[in-house]
Amino acid sequence: MAWYDEAVFYHVYPLGLTGAPRQNDYGEPVHRLNTLLPWIGELKKAGFTALYIGPLFQSVGHGYETTDYRLLDSRLGTNEDLKNFVAACHAEGIRVIFDGVFNHTGRDFFAFKDLQAHREASAYRDWYCNVNFWGNNEYNDGFSYDNWGGYNLLVKLNQRNPAVRDYICDVIRFWVSEFDVDGIRLDAADVLDFEFMKALRRTADEVKPDFWLMGEVIHGDYSRWANENTLHSVTNYALHKALYSGHNDHNYFEIAHTVQRTNGMIPPHIKLYNFVDNHDVERIHTKLMNKAHYIPVHILLYTLPGIPSVYYGSEFGIDGRKERGSDDSLRPSIELDEHLDDYLNNPYTLLIIALGRIHREWKQDLVWGDFRQLCLTNQQYAYQRGRLIVAVNNSDGEGWINVEAQAPAYVGLLSGRRIESSGGRLSFSLAGCSGDILAPDDGQAKPVEAAPAKPVEEAPAKPVEEAPAKAEKKSVKKPAVKAEAPKAPVKAPAEKAAARPEDVEIPDIPYDLMTVEQLQTVILEKMAKNGPVTERMRQDVIENIWHNSLVNWANSFR
Repeated sequence: MAWYDEAVFYHVYPLGLTGAPRQNDYGEPVHRLNTLLPWIGELKKAGFTALYIGPLFQSVGHGYETTDYRLLDSRLGTNEDLKNFVAACHAEGIRVIFDGVFNHTGRDFFAFKDLQAHREASAYRDWYCNVNFWGNNEYNDGFSYDNWGGYNLLVKLNQRNPAVRDYICDVIRFWVSEFDVDGIRLDAADVLDFEFMKALRRTADEVKPDFWLMGEVIHGDYSRWANENTLHSVTNYALHKALYSGHNDHNYFEIAHTVQRTNGMIPPHIKLYNFVDNHDVERIHTKLMNKAHYIPVHILLYTLPGIPSVYYGSEFGIDGRKERGSDDSLRPSIELDEHLDDYLNNPYTLLIIALGRIHREWKQDLVWGDFRQLCLTNQQYAYQRGRLIVAVNNSDGEGWINVEAQAPAYVGLLSGRRIESSGGRLSFSLAGCSGDILAPDDGQAKPVEAAPAKPVEEAPAKPVEEAPAKAEKKSVKKPAVKAEAPKAPVKAPAEKAAARPEDVEIPDIPYDLMTVEQLQTVILEKMAKNGPVTERMRQDVIENIWHNSLVNWANSFR
């Protein structure tokens, strides 16, 4: 039983959260990392037991083009700042893992600079893959090389070179001895050499008890990477996709199928890293067509098999989308002081706090308990985790659940209600866009306080603006929230919507290439084919101005 199996992670992209400039001038360190120290206490209150933070080390831009693996990025501060930050996390019982960007380096990395200077005579010519001195590139190096993702800024390391392998393993040893880090998230693990990962695993077993290696893997059979010889876990991108599209399409069969498939890939003692958004994908609040689905999505995140993780700011319900080919809006600066009241009044934040508390108090069931599906329709889904019954409803209206019961009565840990079983069955209703976690009523089970089990009415958050190009910090506007349940799904502001979408001509192009007005027209036409379109239905379409949301909505029609 390792700490990471029972962890609830908080994920931070530090260059964005601290408002660091996009480009590094390699000047004097600016101690921005210290501005994150006040977050630690709030993370503990919210039930987070582990922090994934990165990238951290010296780089020229977004952090994944490493210049020096042994030096904190000067835009964030000094090594002493990082050492103190990890120690402060440990003092609150929060484990810390770093981003390990070991597939490639930046062009300012010492080995690549030597290659530029000495070409064929460089001692590091074999540190990189397929260096061709008869080629060239956009930097006019006079040679070419393999890269990651088509970006020559990211020079691919030759991981089969023993010198490279030894160097990276020494970096891990340094991170442990210098910063006392508890694990590493391996960037681009799906393209790492398997023998290289085996060497990293041997190093992990050597440096610290329960040192965790988790890899970024997008597609494929997760057991190829997560096993006894390579990594302890990988990112569960399959579940990430299913959680938002299964709600947008009102299709719990997609989520249930994904859970069954991923459970079949790996043995129960290996737990995948579950998430609904991160620094590379759009915010969950943005991706959900009905914002009230935030509640069932996160109930699933915290209770399905795996290790739950929340990306910074999403506990407040902020928006963020990819814009003009940039990820900056996904990685914003946030001022904690502007969100302190969220820990008391924001139903999104209160839900995360409640789920964290339930995960801690019922870890024997939610971490180690067996998973068994109990009920599945397009709009209702229920399953058992140990002694607990978890049920969610994605419909806008009330949904009924009828499942096998193992106890005479149950208590809703989120709703606080008591439900008696009859004839070995448990029958109960769920409000629209909601869910509950039911525990056997043994006199010990207590509902958590201030846990919203129903949708909440809110004014949607404005889209996050691009991260600042200069050092000045730009804060994210948070949504204003009210505690009462809504009469209808949450809606976006209407100022920019087309006044009469019926007048817009529809070109024969894919939905993702259409304008907002064209998508609104498509949706209204599809609605009309299914039956009468009320004024309220029409207004819901007109008031939705978010392009990705409209694309998903248009695709949801059969």
